Amino acid sequence: MSNSPSLLPSNSTPLERTLEQATARLGELPVPLRELWNPDTCPEELLPWLAWSLSLDSWQPYWPLAVKRARIKAAVDIQRHKGTAQSVRDAVASFGSALALREWWQTTPRGTPHTFEVVLTLGSGVPNTQEYQLDIIKEIEATKPVRSHFTLTVGQTALTGLGLQGAARPVSYLRLQLNEAP
Repeated sequence: MSNSPSLLPSNSTPLERTLEQATARLGELPVPLRELWNPDTCPEELLPWLAWSLSLDSWQPYWPLAVKRARIKAAVDIQRHKGTAQSVRDAVASFGSALALREWWQTTPRGTPHTFEVVLTLGSGVPNTQEYQLDIIKEIEATKPVRSHFTLTVGQTALTGLGLQGAARPVSYLRLQLNEAP
């Protein structure tokens, strides 16, 4: 039984009073709202519910955790600017990728009105699967201006040891030249 005063009116039924007493303990449970509404501190298993509450258009369980959190962080800005080129840039950036976007009036010669070109570069920490690329394309479709159409080119960034080879090669070349000189 709870010691808190009843909020029910004087004409409430015994069933209503019993329900009030039975559920009185629920008000004492701690609910960390600040952590639950923060994409950085929200538990991973609750992230889909946070995404749903922020009207995120798409959500896939196979996305990396960093992408899920970034998508939730960008959800409000994407919704606020939906239908603009900036919303397309924000949506793709939330997937951990970069893009170059050129609208029809920025090309030489000028393109067909209401068209744009997207050069998508997948980041190194994101999956390079067809499903993931289709998710990005669907998000571009959902955030672009409705009357616009686009062409897409996809690439991927890669980090290699080319810089080390480039530095070692001239040294070995000079060494060979010095050994062969009379």
